[in-house]
Amino acid sequence: MRDPQFTELSAFVTVAEETSFTRAAKRVGRSTASLSETVRALEEQLGVRLLNRTTRSVALTEAGERLLTQLRPLFDAFDEALESINAFRDKPAGHLRLTAPPPVAKFVLAPVLADFLLIYPEISIEILVEAATNDIVARHFDAGFRCSNRVARDMVAVRITDDSRFVAAAAPAYLAQNGKPTVPSDLHAHSCIRLRYSESDFLPWTFIVDRHAIELEVEGSVIVSDHELALGAALEGLGIVYTLEEYVAPMIADGRLVPVLEESALPPAGGFFMYYPKRRKNSAALDALIQFLSTNLRTRRSPPRRSA
Repeated sequence: MRDPQFTELSAFVTVAEETSFTRAAKRVGRSTASLSETVRALEEQLGVRLLNRTTRSVALTEAGERLLTQLRPLFDAFDEALESINAFRDKPAGHLRLTAPPPVAKFVLAPVLADFLLIYPEISIEILVEAATNDIVARHFDAGFRCSNRVARDMVAVRITDDSRFVAAAAPAYLAQNGKPTVPSDLHAHSCIRLRYSESDFLPWTFIVDRHAIELEVEGSVIVSDHELALGAALEGLGIVYTLEEYVAPMIADGRLVPVLEESALPPAGGFFMYYPKRRKNSAALDALIQFLSTNLRTRRSPPRRSA
């Protein structure tokens, strides 16, 4: 039996961390079939099954768990060895894997990526855009982003924007037919377009009532998992949308949407934060991104108002 090669062991570690051949293939830039064949060849060389495969999932066998436990420190040491070479470069280099919710990808990262990569041409960036919060350690991300500084104790959170605001708005045609809510409780009589983050989590609709923030339970015929789709439904007159003001600002400015419940002074959402593991030394590339985003803190600008 020949000894397993680094590429085969690396393929196994990636699949084990992602618990998915599809996600692992995207991560390393290979086809799913090629990655599956590589891991199967490794299993044949070792004479044991490392992964239990079904049509929907991948799970480690006991042998696979033991091998992963032994390999992780070795691969971490390998990454650290390569990272140590950065000390001899004029500028940081390396590959960053990030996970970000759609608003951060659209309004925070997309506008500054070109500037960052112009300053650091030796850095490459991979961004997974998902609404759900990922386990960045298990999924082997360098950092993640979220609308909160509430992170696990083994994480560090760094602010990258000032406070964000949410806006409730609807199409003029919808308001003409259904009336305009004047107090938050009026929303119970309206069709509200809800945004789902995960199987059980919806974006909360929060307002100020009698100087206290309240979270309103709303209902409606449309539930989506994407801000853009929610906006599209609102533009079609299907209900009232509640989303970040950056999304609705252009549509309010040109009159396609009308803000409602402005007098309820919707509280700020707290802004977006970048988070990363505390227990491991950051790569020079990650430190460069942290410094860049902190220095270029995205400042919210109030959306333009529709002229009377």
